[in-house]
Amino acid sequence: MTWSARLRAWQAKRLGPAIERAPERKPGFSTISDTEIERLYGPWSWQTGEDGGPVGGGGPTAVDHRGEALRRGRWDDFDPLRDIGFPGEPPFTRGIHPSGYRSRLWTMRMFAGFGAAEDTNERFKSLLAAGQTGLSIAYDMPTLYGYDSDDPEADGEFGTCGVGVSSLADMEVLLDGLPLDRISTSMTINSPAAPIWAMYIVAAEKKGVPRAALEGTLQNDILKEFIAQKEFLFPPEPSMRLVTDTIEFGTREMPRWNTISISGYHIREAGSTAIQELAFTIADGMAYVEAALARGLRVDDFAPRLSFFFNSHSDFFEEIAKFRAARRIWYKLMTERYQAENERSTWMRFHTQTAGVSLTPQQPLNNLTRVALQALAAVLGGTQSLHTDAYDEALAVPTAEAALLALRQQQVIAEETGVANTIDPLGGSWFVESLTSETEREVWRYLDEIDRRGGMVAAATEGYPQHEIADAAYRFQREFDAGERRIVGVNAWEDASEVEIPVLQVPPGSFERHMARLQRTRADRDPGAVEAALAGLREAAHRPGSSDANLMPHFIRCAAAYATLGEQCGVLREVFGEYREPAAV
Repeated sequence: MTWSARLRAWQAKRLGPAIERAPERKPGFSTISDTEIERLYGPWSWQTGEDGGPVGGGGPTAVDHRGEALRRGRWDDFDPLRDIGFPGEPPFTRGIHPSGYRSRLWTMRMFAGFGAAEDTNERFKSLLAAGQTGLSIAYDMPTLYGYDSDDPEADGEFGTCGVGVSSLADMEVLLDGLPLDRISTSMTINSPAAPIWAMYIVAAEKKGVPRAALEGTLQNDILKEFIAQKEFLFPPEPSMRLVTDTIEFGTREMPRWNTISISGYHIREAGSTAIQELAFTIADGMAYVEAALARGLRVDDFAPRLSFFFNSHSDFFEEIAKFRAARRIWYKLMTERYQAENERSTWMRFHTQTAGVSLTPQQPLNNLTRVALQALAAVLGGTQSLHTDAYDEALAVPTAEAALLALRQQQVIAEETGVANTIDPLGGSWFVESLTSETEREVWRYLDEIDRRGGMVAAATEGYPQHEIADAAYRFQREFDAGERRIVGVNAWEDASEVEIPVLQVPPGSFERHMARLQRTRADRDPGAVEAALAGLREAAHRPGSSDANLMPHFIRCAAAYATLGEQCGVLREVFGEYREPAAV
Protein backbone atom coordinates (compact mmCIF):
# COMPACT_ATOMS: atom_id res chain seq x y z
CA MET A 1 0.00 0.00 0.00
CA THR A 2 1.13 3.59 -0.60
CA TRP A 3 1.49 5.93 2.35
CA SER A 4 -1.66 7.79 1.32
CA ALA A 5 -3.69 4.58 1.06
CA ARG A 6 -2.34 3.38 4.39
CA LEU A 7 -3.25 6.74 5.94
CA ARG A 8 -6.85 6.45 4.77
CA ALA A 9 -7.08 2.91 6.15
CA TRP A 10 -5.66 3.99 9.51
CA GLN A 11 -8.13 6.89 9.69
CA ALA A 12 -11.07 4.59 9.02
CA LYS A 13 -10.12 1.57 11.09
CA ARG A 14 -8.12 3.00 13.97
CA LEU A 15 -8.49 6.74 14.34
CA GLY A 16 -12.25 7.10 13.79
CA PRO A 17 -13.31 4.58 16.45
CA ALA A 18 -10.71 5.92 18.90
CA ILE A 19 -12.06 9.48 18.57
CA GLU A 20 -15.61 8.26 19.03
CA ARG A 21 -14.57 6.73 22.33
CA ALA A 22 -12.42 9.68 23.43
CA PRO A 23 -13.04 12.94 21.51
CA GLU A 24 -10.05 15.22 20.97
CA ARG A 25 -9.48 17.96 23.52
CA LYS A 26 -10.22 20.80 21.10
CA PRO A 27 -11.84 21.13 17.67
CA GLY A 28 -8.53 22.40 16.27
CA PHE A 29 -4.91 22.98 17.25
CA SER A 30 -2.54 25.73 16.15
CA THR A 31 0.80 27.32 16.99
CA ILE A 32 1.04 30.67 18.73
CA SER A 33 1.34 32.14 15.21
CA ASP A 34 -2.04 30.51 14.44
CA THR A 35 -0.53 28.05 11.98
CA GLU A 36 -2.84 25.05 11.89
CA ILE A 37 -1.32 21.86 13.30
CA GLU A 38 -2.42 18.68 11.58
CA ARG A 39 -3.28 15.58 13.58
CA LEU A 40 -0.46 13.56 12.05
CA TYR A 41 2.49 14.18 9.78
CA GLY A 42 4.13 11.72 7.44
CA PRO A 43 5.68 11.44 3.97
CA TRP A 44 2.37 12.58 2.48
CA SER A 45 2.91 15.93 4.19
CA TRP A 46 5.88 16.62 1.90
CA GLN A 47 4.10 15.67 -1.33
CA THR A 48 1.09 17.98 -1.78
CA GLY A 49 -0.75 20.65 0.10
CA GLU A 50 -4.39 20.51 1.16
CA ASP A 51 -5.36 21.98 -2.22
CA GLY A 52 -3.28 19.43 -4.08
CA GLY A 53 -0.62 22.02 -4.87
CA PRO A 54 3.12 21.90 -4.16
CA VAL A 55 4.39 22.28 -0.61
CA GLY A 56 7.80 23.91 -1.03
CA GLY A 57 8.99 26.73 1.17
CA GLY A 58 8.87 29.36 -1.57
CA GLY A 59 11.59 31.67 -2.74
CA PRO A 60 12.73 35.25 -3.09
CA THR A 61 10.53 37.99 -4.41
CA ALA A 62 10.22 38.50 -8.15
CA VAL A 63 12.81 41.29 -8.45
CA ASP A 64 16.02 42.21 -6.71
CA HIS A 65 16.76 45.48 -4.90
CA ARG A 66 17.41 47.18 -8.23
CA GLY A 67 14.09 46.04 -9.71
CA GLU A 68 15.74 43.51 -12.01
CA ALA A 69 14.34 40.01 -12.50
CA LEU A 70 15.88 37.39 -10.20
CA ARG A 71 17.61 34.22 -11.27
CA ARG A 72 14.76 32.20 -9.85
CA GLY A 73 15.27 28.59 -8.88
CA ARG A 74 12.31 26.33 -8.34
CA TRP A 75 11.31 26.48 -4.69
CA ASP A 76 7.55 25.81 -4.84
CA ASP A 77 7.96 22.03 -4.66
CA PHE A 78 9.76 20.14 -1.88
CA ASP A 79 12.96 18.20 -2.47
CA PRO A 80 14.43 16.77 0.75
CA LEU A 81 17.93 16.51 -0.71
CA ARG A 82 17.87 20.13 -1.88
CA ASP A 83 15.77 21.74 0.87
CA ILE A 84 17.04 19.81 3.92
CA GLY A 85 20.34 18.50 2.66
CA PHE A 86 23.39 18.20 4.88
CA PRO A 87 24.71 20.43 7.68
CA GLY A 88 27.16 23.05 6.49
CA GLU A 89 25.80 22.95 2.94
CA PRO A 90 23.31 25.27 1.23
CA PRO A 91 20.58 26.11 2.01
CA PHE A 92 21.80 25.48 5.60
CA THR A 93 18.45 24.22 6.93
CA ARG A 94 20.41 21.85 9.17
CA GLY A 95 22.94 24.44 10.32
CA ILE A 96 25.86 26.42 8.97
CA HIS A 97 28.60 24.18 10.43
CA PRO A 98 29.17 20.64 9.15
CA SER A 99 29.92 19.23 12.62
CA GLY A 100 27.18 21.03 14.57
CA TYR A 101 27.92 21.16 18.28
CA ARG A 102 30.18 18.09 18.17
CA SER A 103 33.19 20.34 17.56
CA ARG A 104 32.13 23.43 19.50
CA LEU A 105 29.18 24.18 21.76
CA TRP A 106 27.19 27.36 21.41
CA THR A 107 28.54 30.44 23.22
CA MET A 108 26.92 30.81 26.63
CA ARG A 109 26.49 34.56 26.68
CA MET A 110 24.58 35.81 29.72
CA PHE A 111 23.12 39.30 29.42
CA ALA A 112 24.11 41.35 32.46
CA GLY A 113 24.29 44.89 33.69
CA PHE A 114 23.11 46.95 36.67
CA GLY A 115 24.21 49.83 38.83
CA ALA A 116 27.62 51.39 38.31
CA ALA A 117 30.43 49.99 36.20
CA GLU A 118 32.03 48.40 39.27
CA ASP A 119 28.88 46.39 40.04
CA THR A 120 28.55 44.98 36.54
CA ASN A 121 32.27 44.28 36.26
CA GLU A 122 32.01 42.15 39.40
CA ARG A 123 29.00 40.27 37.94
CA PHE A 124 30.89 39.62 34.68
CA LYS A 125 33.86 38.20 36.54
CA SER A 126 31.65 35.86 38.59
CA LEU A 127 29.86 34.62 35.47
CA LEU A 128 33.13 34.01 33.63
CA ALA A 129 34.44 32.10 36.64
CA ALA A 130 31.25 29.98 36.56
CA GLY A 131 31.80 28.98 32.93
CA GLN A 132 30.20 31.71 30.84
CA THR A 133 31.99 31.94 27.49
CA GLY A 134 31.00 35.42 26.25
CA LEU A 135 29.99 38.81 27.61
CA SER A 136 26.72 40.61 26.90
CA ILE A 137 26.35 44.14 28.25
CA ALA A 138 22.99 45.57 29.31
CA TYR A 139 22.90 49.36 29.55
CA ASP A 140 20.54 51.42 31.67
CA MET A 141 17.81 53.66 30.27
CA PRO A 142 19.75 56.96 30.39
CA THR A 143 22.56 55.32 28.41
CA LEU A 144 20.13 53.77 25.91
CA TYR A 145 18.60 57.20 25.33
CA GLY A 146 21.93 59.01 25.07
CA TYR A 147 21.82 60.98 28.32
CA ASP A 148 24.44 61.43 31.01
CA SER A 149 23.36 60.13 34.40
CA ASP A 150 23.02 63.63 35.87
CA ASP A 151 20.69 64.85 33.11
CA PRO A 152 17.19 65.71 34.41
CA GLU A 153 15.78 63.24 31.86
CA ALA A 154 17.70 60.46 33.63
CA ASP A 155 16.29 61.13 37.09
CA GLY A 156 15.51 57.92 38.95
CA GLU A 157 16.62 55.59 36.15
CA PHE A 158 20.30 55.05 36.94
CA GLY A 159 21.38 51.42 36.88
CA THR A 160 17.95 49.86 37.30
CA CYS A 161 17.82 47.85 34.04
CA GLY A 162 21.48 47.89 33.06
CA VAL A 163 24.80 49.53 33.75
CA GLY A 164 25.20 53.29 33.55
CA VAL A 165 27.91 54.46 31.12
CA SER A 166 28.42 58.20 30.73
CA SER A 167 31.99 58.34 29.40
CA LEU A 168 35.12 56.38 28.59
CA ALA A 169 35.98 56.49 32.30
CA ASP A 170 32.97 54.25 33.04
CA MET A 171 33.82 51.90 30.17
CA GLU A 172 37.37 51.52 31.49
CA VAL A 173 36.05 50.45 34.90
CA LEU A 174 33.42 48.19 33.31
CA LEU A 175 36.06 46.28 31.33
CA ASP A 176 38.79 46.26 33.99
CA GLY A 177 40.44 42.86 34.32
CA LEU A 178 38.35 41.22 31.58
CA PRO A 179 40.18 39.21 28.88
CA LEU A 180 39.05 41.22 25.86
CA ASP A 181 41.64 39.48 23.68
CA ARG A 182 40.09 36.06 24.41
CA ILE A 183 36.33 36.57 24.68
CA SER A 184 33.69 38.20 22.53
CA THR A 185 31.42 40.95 23.79
CA SER A 186 27.87 41.69 22.72
CA MET A 187 26.42 45.13 23.40
CA THR A 188 22.69 45.79 23.47
CA ILE A 189 22.64 49.40 22.39
CA ASN A 190 20.83 51.09 19.55
CA SER A 191 20.59 54.83 18.88
CA PRO A 192 23.83 55.59 20.83
CA ALA A 193 25.52 52.43 19.51
CA ALA A 194 28.27 54.25 17.62
CA PRO A 195 29.59 56.41 20.51
CA ILE A 196 29.33 53.53 22.99
CA TRP A 197 31.18 51.22 20.57
CA ALA A 198 33.85 53.90 20.20
CA MET A 199 34.31 53.95 23.99
CA TYR A 200 34.73 50.15 23.98
CA ILE A 201 37.32 50.35 21.17
CA VAL A 202 39.32 53.09 22.90
CA ALA A 203 39.20 51.30 26.28
CA ALA A 204 40.44 48.07 24.68
CA GLU A 205 43.24 49.82 22.83
CA LYS A 206 44.35 51.53 26.04
CA LYS A 207 44.60 48.00 27.54
CA GLY A 208 46.82 46.94 24.63
CA VAL A 209 44.23 45.07 22.57
CA PRO A 210 44.18 46.42 18.98
CA ARG A 211 40.78 47.02 17.43
CA ALA A 212 41.42 44.49 14.66
CA ALA A 213 41.70 41.75 17.30
CA LEU A 214 38.44 42.56 19.08
CA GLU A 215 35.55 40.10 18.79
CA GLY A 216 31.97 40.96 19.50
CA THR A 217 28.62 42.14 18.26
CA LEU A 218 26.89 45.51 18.18
CA GLN A 219 23.12 45.26 18.32
CA ASN A 220 22.72 48.58 16.54
CA ASP A 221 19.42 47.60 14.83
CA ILE A 222 17.52 50.87 14.72
CA LEU A 223 14.63 49.72 12.53
CA LYS A 224 13.35 47.38 15.21
CA GLU A 225 13.23 50.40 17.53
CA PHE A 226 10.79 52.17 15.20
CA ILE A 227 8.84 48.92 14.84
CA ALA A 228 8.76 47.57 18.38
CA GLN A 229 10.98 48.73 21.25
CA LYS A 230 10.70 52.52 20.69
CA GLU A 231 14.15 53.46 21.98
CA PHE A 232 14.82 55.73 19.01
CA LEU A 233 16.43 59.16 19.18
CA PHE A 234 16.76 60.48 15.64
CA PRO A 235 14.55 60.30 12.52
CA PRO A 236 14.85 57.21 10.29
CA GLU A 237 17.19 58.67 7.65
CA PRO A 238 20.04 59.83 9.96
CA SER A 239 19.47 56.74 12.09
CA MET A 240 20.10 54.52 9.06
CA ARG A 241 23.16 56.62 8.28
CA LEU A 242 24.63 55.83 11.71
CA VAL A 243 24.04 52.12 11.18
CA THR A 244 25.68 52.25 7.76
CA ASP A 245 28.64 54.14 9.24
CA THR A 246 29.23 51.36 11.76
CA ILE A 247 28.91 48.63 9.12
CA GLU A 248 31.41 50.43 6.89
CA PHE A 249 33.86 51.17 9.72
CA GLY A 250 33.77 47.61 11.05
CA THR A 251 34.15 46.13 7.58
CA ARG A 252 37.32 48.15 7.03
CA GLU A 253 38.95 48.10 10.46
CA MET A 254 37.47 45.34 12.65
CA PRO A 255 37.32 42.08 10.70
CA ARG A 256 36.34 39.94 13.71
CA TRP A 257 33.46 42.16 14.86
CA ASN A 258 29.80 41.62 13.93
CA THR A 259 28.85 45.15 12.93
CA ILE A 260 25.12 44.70 13.53
CA SER A 261 22.88 42.25 15.34
CA ILE A 262 19.59 42.37 13.45
CA SER A 263 17.13 41.77 16.22
CA GLY A 264 13.81 39.97 16.14
CA TYR A 265 13.87 39.53 19.90
CA HIS A 266 12.21 42.84 20.71
CA ILE A 267 9.71 42.44 17.87
CA ARG A 268 8.56 39.22 19.54
CA GLU A 269 8.53 40.79 22.98
CA ALA A 270 6.21 43.50 21.60
CA GLY A 271 3.60 40.83 20.80
CA SER A 272 4.41 39.57 17.31
CA THR A 273 3.99 35.99 16.20
CA ALA A 274 7.01 33.82 15.40
CA ILE A 275 6.33 34.31 11.69
CA GLN A 276 6.15 38.10 12.05
CA GLU A 277 9.31 38.10 14.15
CA LEU A 278 11.19 36.27 11.42
CA ALA A 279 9.67 38.21 8.51
CA PHE A 280 10.20 41.67 9.97
CA THR A 281 13.71 40.84 11.17
CA ILE A 282 14.75 39.60 7.75
CA ALA A 283 13.14 42.65 6.12
CA ASP A 284 15.22 44.84 8.47
CA GLY A 285 18.30 42.90 7.40
CA MET A 286 17.45 43.50 3.76
CA ALA A 287 17.22 47.24 4.44
CA TYR A 288 20.70 47.27 6.02
CA VAL A 289 22.18 45.26 3.16
CA GLU A 290 20.72 47.70 0.65
CA ALA A 291 21.94 50.73 2.63
CA ALA A 292 25.47 49.32 2.68
CA LEU A 293 25.32 48.57 -1.04
CA ALA A 294 24.13 52.13 -1.69
CA ARG A 295 27.16 53.38 0.30
CA GLY A 296 29.34 51.55 -2.23
CA LEU A 297 30.36 48.49 -0.19
CA ARG A 298 30.58 45.06 -1.84
CA VAL A 299 28.13 42.56 -0.44
CA ASP A 300 30.82 39.93 0.12
CA ASP A 301 32.92 42.42 2.07
CA PHE A 302 30.33 43.21 4.75
CA ALA A 303 27.69 40.46 4.70
CA PRO A 304 29.83 37.78 6.42
CA ARG A 305 29.80 39.90 9.60
CA LEU A 306 26.05 40.46 9.76
CA SER A 307 24.42 38.59 12.61
CA PHE A 308 20.90 38.09 13.96
CA PHE A 309 19.21 37.88 17.34
CA PHE A 310 16.04 35.87 17.90
CA ASN A 311 13.58 35.08 20.65
CA SER A 312 12.94 31.50 21.70
CA HIS A 313 9.36 31.36 22.91
CA SER A 314 7.23 28.64 24.42
CA ASP A 315 5.76 26.93 21.33
CA PHE A 316 8.55 24.38 21.18
CA PHE A 317 8.33 23.03 17.65
CA GLU A 318 7.33 26.34 16.09
CA GLU A 319 10.51 27.91 17.43
CA ILE A 320 12.67 25.12 16.03
CA ALA A 321 10.96 25.46 12.65
CA LYS A 322 11.48 29.24 12.76
CA PHE A 323 15.24 28.89 13.22
CA ARG A 324 15.51 26.33 10.41
CA ALA A 325 13.42 28.45 8.04
CA ALA A 326 15.48 31.54 8.91
CA ARG A 327 18.69 30.04 7.58
CA ARG A 328 17.03 28.84 4.38
CA ILE A 329 15.39 32.20 3.66
CA TRP A 330 18.59 34.19 4.24
CA TYR A 331 20.55 31.86 1.97
CA LYS A 332 18.04 32.31 -0.84
CA LEU A 333 17.96 36.09 -0.42
CA MET A 334 21.70 36.56 -0.33
CA THR A 335 22.36 34.36 -3.35
CA GLU A 336 19.40 35.26 -5.57
CA ARG A 337 18.53 38.83 -4.59
CA TYR A 338 21.93 40.22 -3.60
CA GLN A 339 24.19 38.05 -5.78
CA ALA A 340 26.52 37.07 -2.93
CA GLU A 341 29.33 34.77 -4.01
CA ASN A 342 31.13 34.21 -0.71
CA GLU A 343 29.35 31.37 1.07
CA ARG A 344 29.85 33.06 4.45
CA SER A 345 27.76 35.95 3.16
CA THR A 346 24.81 33.56 2.97
CA TRP A 347 25.13 32.24 6.53
CA MET A 348 22.53 33.32 9.01
CA ARG A 349 24.43 33.35 12.29
CA PHE A 350 22.28 34.15 15.29
CA HIS A 351 22.17 34.62 19.03
CA THR A 352 19.07 33.54 20.92
CA GLN A 353 17.51 34.66 24.17
CA THR A 354 14.67 32.93 25.92
CA ALA A 355 11.37 34.81 26.01
CA GLY A 356 11.31 37.44 28.73
CA VAL A 357 7.68 38.20 27.91
CA SER A 358 6.74 34.61 28.79
CA LEU A 359 8.03 34.93 32.36
CA THR A 360 5.40 35.41 35.04
CA PRO A 361 5.54 37.03 38.48
CA GLN A 362 2.90 34.49 39.50
CA GLN A 363 4.54 31.23 40.62
CA PRO A 364 7.94 32.52 39.42
CA LEU A 365 9.70 29.17 39.94
CA ASN A 366 7.68 27.90 36.97
CA ASN A 367 9.88 30.16 34.88
CA LEU A 368 12.75 27.73 35.38
CA THR A 369 10.85 25.13 33.35
CA ARG A 370 9.82 27.64 30.69
CA VAL A 371 13.38 28.84 30.22
CA ALA A 372 14.83 25.32 30.06
CA LEU A 373 12.42 24.29 27.31
CA GLN A 374 12.91 27.52 25.37
CA ALA A 375 16.68 27.07 25.60
CA LEU A 376 16.37 23.48 24.39
CA ALA A 377 14.37 24.67 21.37
CA ALA A 378 17.12 27.18 20.55
CA VAL A 379 19.77 24.46 20.75
CA LEU A 380 17.75 22.06 18.60
CA GLY A 381 17.28 24.94 16.16
CA GLY A 382 21.04 25.42 15.88
CA THR A 383 21.76 28.74 17.60
CA GLN A 384 25.36 30.03 17.74
CA SER A 385 25.00 31.62 21.16
CA LEU A 386 22.40 31.66 23.90
CA HIS A 387 21.20 33.69 26.87
CA THR A 388 18.87 32.05 29.36
CA ASP A 389 16.60 34.38 31.34
CA ALA A 390 16.64 34.12 35.10
CA TYR A 391 13.46 33.00 36.86
CA ASP A 392 13.16 36.29 38.77
CA GLU A 393 13.28 38.62 35.73
CA ALA A 394 9.56 39.27 35.80
CA LEU A 395 10.26 41.05 39.10
CA ALA A 396 13.62 42.82 38.66
CA VAL A 397 17.13 42.55 37.26
CA PRO A 398 18.33 39.05 38.24
CA THR A 399 20.13 38.37 41.47
CA ALA A 400 23.56 36.75 41.23
CA GLU A 401 22.06 33.43 42.37
CA ALA A 402 19.30 33.51 39.75
CA ALA A 403 21.74 34.47 36.98
CA LEU A 404 24.04 31.61 37.93
CA LEU A 405 21.12 29.17 37.91
CA ALA A 406 20.16 30.38 34.42
CA LEU A 407 23.71 29.69 33.22
CA ARG A 408 23.57 26.24 34.82
CA GLN A 409 20.44 25.46 32.75
CA GLN A 410 22.51 25.86 29.58
CA GLN A 411 25.30 23.77 31.02
CA VAL A 412 22.90 20.95 31.92
CA ILE A 413 21.52 20.95 28.36
CA ALA A 414 25.07 20.87 26.97
CA GLU A 415 26.51 18.27 29.32
CA GLU A 416 23.67 15.96 30.36
CA THR A 417 20.91 15.70 27.74
CA GLY A 418 22.84 14.34 24.76
CA VAL A 419 21.20 16.78 22.34
CA ALA A 420 24.60 18.15 21.29
CA ASN A 421 25.97 14.72 20.45
CA THR A 422 24.46 14.46 16.97
CA ILE A 423 24.00 17.11 14.31
CA ASP A 424 20.47 18.45 13.86
CA PRO A 425 18.63 15.75 15.89
CA LEU A 426 15.20 16.67 14.48
CA GLY A 427 16.27 16.86 10.83
CA GLY A 428 13.88 14.78 8.74
CA SER A 429 11.06 14.87 11.26
CA TRP A 430 7.93 14.94 9.11
CA PHE A 431 6.33 17.45 11.46
CA VAL A 432 9.36 19.73 11.87
CA GLU A 433 10.19 19.82 8.17
CA SER A 434 6.56 20.47 7.20
CA LEU A 435 6.27 23.24 9.80
CA THR A 436 9.59 24.70 8.59
CA SER A 437 8.27 24.95 5.04
CA GLU A 438 4.94 26.40 6.16
CA THR A 439 6.76 29.00 8.27
CA GLU A 440 8.95 29.90 5.32
CA ARG A 441 5.96 30.30 2.97
CA GLU A 442 4.27 32.68 5.42
CA VAL A 443 7.44 34.73 5.80
CA TRP A 444 7.78 35.13 2.03
CA ARG A 445 4.22 36.45 1.92
CA TYR A 446 5.18 39.17 4.39
CA LEU A 447 8.39 39.97 2.49
CA ASP A 448 6.39 40.30 -0.73
CA GLU A 449 4.05 42.77 0.98
CA ILE A 450 6.94 44.80 2.42
CA ASP A 451 8.54 44.91 -1.04
CA ARG A 452 5.25 46.14 -2.44
CA ARG A 453 5.29 48.99 0.10
CA GLY A 454 8.78 50.09 -0.94
CA GLY A 455 10.93 48.21 1.57
CA MET A 456 11.14 48.12 5.35
CA VAL A 457 12.04 51.75 5.97
CA ALA A 458 8.96 52.89 4.05
CA ALA A 459 6.77 50.19 5.59
CA ALA A 460 7.86 51.08 9.14
CA THR A 461 7.38 54.81 8.47
CA GLU A 462 3.78 54.19 7.47
CA GLY A 463 3.25 51.83 10.43
CA TYR A 464 2.61 48.57 8.60
CA PRO A 465 4.64 46.17 10.80
CA GLN A 466 3.52 48.02 13.93
CA HIS A 467 -0.11 47.45 12.98
CA GLU A 468 0.49 43.76 12.25
CA ILE A 469 2.20 43.26 15.61
CA ALA A 470 -0.62 45.06 17.45
CA ASP A 471 -3.20 42.83 15.78
CA ALA A 472 -1.25 39.70 16.73
CA ALA A 473 -0.88 40.84 20.35
CA TYR A 474 -4.60 41.60 20.53
CA ARG A 475 -5.50 38.18 19.11
CA PHE A 476 -3.27 36.44 21.66
CA GLN A 477 -4.77 38.48 24.50
CA ARG A 478 -8.30 37.55 23.39
CA GLU A 479 -7.35 33.87 23.27
CA PHE A 480 -5.73 34.15 26.71
CA ASP A 481 -8.80 35.87 28.16
CA ALA A 482 -11.04 33.17 26.70
CA GLY A 483 -8.86 30.42 28.16
CA GLU A 484 -7.83 29.14 24.74
CA ARG A 485 -4.18 29.94 25.47
CA ARG A 486 -3.36 28.66 28.94
CA ILE A 487 -0.43 29.87 31.04
CA VAL A 488 0.28 27.83 34.14
CA GLY A 489 -0.06 29.87 37.29
CA VAL A 490 -1.81 32.75 35.53
CA ASN A 491 -5.04 31.48 33.93
CA ALA A 492 -4.50 27.77 34.60
CA TRP A 493 -3.56 25.97 37.82
CA GLU A 494 -3.53 29.19 39.77
CA ASP A 495 -2.31 29.24 43.36
CA ALA A 496 -3.07 32.09 45.75
CA SER A 497 -0.10 31.33 48.01
CA GLU A 498 2.90 33.61 47.60
CA VAL A 499 6.55 32.63 47.20
CA GLU A 500 9.14 34.98 48.64
CA ILE A 501 11.69 35.77 45.91
CA PRO A 502 14.71 37.94 46.75
CA VAL A 503 14.92 40.96 44.43
CA LEU A 504 18.12 42.69 43.36
CA GLN A 505 18.57 46.29 44.44
CA VAL A 506 21.16 48.73 43.08
CA PRO A 507 23.87 48.57 45.77
CA PRO A 508 24.09 51.49 48.20
CA GLY A 509 26.67 54.02 47.09
CA SER A 510 26.61 52.86 43.47
CA PHE A 511 24.99 56.03 42.14
CA GLU A 512 27.28 58.21 44.23
CA ARG A 513 30.42 56.44 42.90
CA HIS A 514 29.23 56.86 39.34
CA MET A 515 28.42 60.55 39.79
CA ALA A 516 31.74 61.25 41.47
CA ARG A 517 33.55 59.65 38.53
CA LEU A 518 31.52 61.69 36.05
CA GLN A 519 32.34 64.94 37.87
CA ARG A 520 36.01 63.96 38.15
CA THR A 521 36.16 63.15 34.44
CA ARG A 522 34.76 66.54 33.48
CA ALA A 523 37.20 68.28 35.79
CA ASP A 524 40.34 66.38 34.73
CA ARG A 525 39.96 66.19 30.96
CA ASP A 526 41.40 68.65 28.43
CA PRO A 527 38.56 71.08 27.57
CA GLY A 528 40.20 72.09 24.30
CA ALA A 529 40.45 68.47 23.13
CA VAL A 530 36.80 67.86 24.03
CA GLU A 531 35.60 70.96 22.19
CA ALA A 532 37.67 70.12 19.11
CA ALA A 533 36.37 66.55 19.02
CA LEU A 534 32.75 67.66 19.38
CA ALA A 535 33.24 70.35 16.72
CA GLY A 536 34.59 67.75 14.32
CA LEU A 537 31.60 65.50 15.03
CA ARG A 538 29.20 68.39 14.44
CA GLU A 539 30.82 69.36 11.13
CA ALA A 540 30.80 65.78 9.80
CA ALA A 541 27.20 65.19 10.92
CA HIS A 542 26.08 68.25 8.93
CA ARG A 543 27.48 66.67 5.77
CA PRO A 544 25.51 64.04 3.82
CA GLY A 545 26.23 60.48 4.84
CA SER A 546 29.17 59.04 2.89
CA SER A 547 32.47 57.23 3.34
CA ASP A 548 34.23 60.59 3.62
CA ALA A 549 31.80 61.76 6.31
CA ASN A 550 31.70 58.49 8.28
CA LEU A 551 31.11 59.49 11.90
CA MET A 552 32.91 56.59 13.61
CA PRO A 553 36.38 58.21 13.57
CA HIS A 554 34.84 61.29 15.19
CA PHE A 555 33.18 59.20 17.92
CA ILE A 556 36.53 57.54 18.62
CA ARG A 557 38.17 60.95 18.90
CA CYS A 558 35.38 62.09 21.26
CA ALA A 559 35.75 58.99 23.39
CA ALA A 560 39.51 59.41 23.66
CA ALA A 561 39.00 63.02 24.79
CA TYR A 562 36.50 61.81 27.45
CA ALA A 563 33.58 63.64 25.88
CA THR A 564 30.48 62.27 27.58
CA LEU A 565 27.73 60.29 25.90
CA GLY A 566 25.27 63.09 26.57
CA GLU A 567 27.54 65.66 24.94
CA GLN A 568 27.97 63.56 21.81
CA CYS A 569 24.28 62.70 21.50
CA GLY A 570 23.49 66.36 22.17
CA VAL A 571 25.47 67.27 19.04
CA LEU A 572 23.52 64.68 17.03
CA ARG A 573 20.19 65.92 18.39
CA GLU A 574 21.19 69.43 17.38
CA VAL A 575 22.04 68.34 13.81
CA PHE A 576 19.58 65.51 13.15
CA GLY A 577 16.66 66.53 15.35
CA GLU A 578 14.68 64.18 17.59
CA TYR A 579 12.12 61.74 16.26
CA ARG A 580 8.56 61.92 17.52
CA GLU A 581 6.46 58.95 16.56
CA PRO A 582 3.21 59.99 14.88
CA ALA A 583 0.01 59.07 16.66
CA ALA A 584 -1.69 56.02 15.14
CA VAL A 585 -5.12 54.50 15.61
